[in-house]
Order: sequence, then C-alpha cells, then structure tokens
Amino acid sequence: MRNVEKYKGIFPAFYACYDDEGNVSAERTETFVQYLIDKGVQGLYVNGSSGECIYLSVEERKLILESVMKVARGKLVIIAHVACNNTKDSVELAKHAESLGVDAIASIPPIYFRLPDYAIADYWNTISEAAPNTDFVIYNIPQLAGVNLTVKLFKEMRKNPRVIGVKNSSMPIQDIQMFKAEGGDDCVIFNGPDEQFVGGRAIGAAAGIGGTYGAMPELFVAMDQAIENGQMERARKIQYRVNEIIYAICDCKANLYAVIKEVHRLNGMPLGGVREPLYNVTDEDREKVQKVRELIAAAIADLDTF
Repeated sequence: MRNVEKYKGIFPAFYACYDDEGNVSAERTETFVQYLIDKGVQGLYVNGSSGECIYLSVEERKLILESVMKVARGKLVIIAHVACNNTKDSVELAKHAESLGVDAIASIPPIYFRLPDYAIADYWNTISEAAPNTDFVIYNIPQLAGVNLTVKLFKEMRKNPRVIGVKNSSMPIQDIQMFKAEGGDDCVIFNGPDEQFVGGRAIGAAAGIGGTYGAMPELFVAMDQAIENGQMERARKIQYRVNEIIYAICDCKANLYAVIKEVHRLNGMPLGGVREPLYNVTDEDREKVQKVRELIAAAIADLDTF
C-alpha cells in the first residue's frame, strides 16, 4: 500500500520568477516560496505549465528547483515536473530532482508527435527509473499536450510501484472518478482545472494543483478546509468568487501568468514577466489588472462572511 496522505491539500503550480532582464531569479524564487509557505499551502508543483517549462532550458529548470528546495525543504511537499520533449533531458531532470530530495516527480507525455500508448509508457517508466526512490505523478492535460490519459494506459502505468497518482487537468470531471476507481485508496488524484476545484474534490480528488492558486492562495486553502469540514455551501461560495477572478484574469490580453505576476508586483513582490512568445502585460491591460487585484483583495476580505 502506497502512502499518499502527504499529498492532500493545496499545491500551487509554481511560477517561473525572473529578474528585470528576464533571467531566472533565485532570489525572487526563494521569496515567492516563502510567501506561499506563509499562506498555509501544503506543497508546490514546480516547473510545470504555470512555470513556463517548455520555454526554459534544462539548466534554468534546475536552478528554479534548487532555489525552491533551499527554502521549502522540510516545510512543503514538493512535486517537480521533469518532462521535456525528449527522454534524455527528462531523465537528467529526474535524476537532479531526486538528488535534491523532492517528494515526487511528474511528467506530461511527449508533445507534437502523437505516440502510441506503449511508447508513452516507456517514456514515463524510463524517467521514473532515473529517480528510483521518488514517487511519480502522471500529468494529464490533453488540451495542451494533445494526448489524453486513458484508463488502459493508467492501469499499465500502475504496474510501476512508484506511480502514486494523476494530476488531472482534463475538463471532464468524471475523469477524476475513473482514475480514482482504477487507482484505489493508495492513489491520489489532483484536481487540475481551478474553476471546478469543489466539483473535483467532491467526486474524488484528494488535493489540487492549480495555476491560479499562487494568485490567491488564501481562497484555495479556505475552500479546501471548508470541504474537509463538510462546509460545502461555504466552499461553493468561495468557488464562485474564485471563478469571477479567473474570468477577469482571462479577460486580459496578456497571458494569465503575466497578469498574476503583475498583481504580485503591484502588491510589492516582483516576480518578473513571462517569457516570449507568451504575452506580457501592456498599458491596455492596466485597468483590467487593477480590477483583478481588487477582486482578489475583496474576496479574501470577505472570507469570514462566506
């Protein structure tokens, strides 16, 4: 029986933190980790989609993870996304992550070329073998990766004793139910779509990993606690406010992570922009970014009333 209890709770998908010249900043990374620790999150998901992983070099991803671990070791559960679009670099990142003592590594399937299930399984198992003492999480995000995790492939991957669950970012909420049914009690399913956190938890997800958690960690921590306490009406009300904020973020022309980082900058914690070709905040978005900032502040202030 695998021990998955430590993977419950709120896991912000960590943002790539850059200096003013657009280089990875160890200092800003460490500051953001401490900020999230102080907000009461249970863990971090590092170098995933929200971390702009496909636009970073192997060395940059190593630096980010090293900076995260410098602050988070012993304080948070760390899942390091190590997938690259080739096995060699992915293996290198997996070995590096294990050497730093992360709790788990994770991987999307290779993108662009559509590989058969057996090739994807070989890819994941080879990465996992490079970190033999570390748990492995499958990252299912078909809308971006172009590959959908099937129950058949998940069943095959469960033969690997290090596979402890799925970060499920597919939109059909019943996928969580299917993976939970296949995985059983020693498997953790992470809800991916932030807009349906309550629904995902209700149908079987034990935790959440999300790209907007870092913008409003207080709201997701409160929502998760409400669910744990059986306060579903409170959780629903918080979800509605979270979704209002997400819609406002997505109404901007800039990439959503650029918007979130701009909110943090306005609040006194600069994290840099986003790496091109992702679109940064321009003057035409300033008013909308301010609206996002105000919506987040108002929702946090209203937590006691939900």
